[in-house]
Amino acid sequence: MSRLGRRAMALDVGEKRIGVAISDEGGTIGSPLTIIDRGKKGPGIADVVRLAREWEVDVLVVGLPTGMSGREGPQAIETRAYGDLLGEALGADLPLVFWDERLTSAIADRVLRERGAGRDERRGQRDAIAAAVILQGYLDSRR
Repeated sequence: MSRLGRRAMALDVGEKRIGVAISDEGGTIGSPLTIIDRGKKGPGIADVVRLAREWEVDVLVVGLPTGMSGREGPQAIETRAYGDLLGEALGADLPLVFWDERLTSAIADRVLRERGAGRDERRGQRDAIAAAVILQGYLDSRR
């Protein structure tokens, strides 16, 4: 456990990119951290493991894409499989939690539009902001 509480990291896992967000040491506020490009480097698991260790996280939250009805489709199955690979790479010491990510990309897009971000800029930042929305939802539920 981190010195002051539980530091959490969240992922918004996509086919091309993984948005990453991190909480403060007290596990109160989630903020966008970075984006991992899954292009030529492969699935990005080594990058996630490196970040989790570097930031000394106590829990990893993975956004789970579900439909508006709450049903899990093919994307959710792929995300769960990715989470299983992450869990194996991270070991049993770091809990992995799946968290509903419904509407997080839409929220992230709205935030970026309100900031005046152009289309290309939105594409580059959307995933990390979506991860922060996922993380904040998880953190809020823990209080």
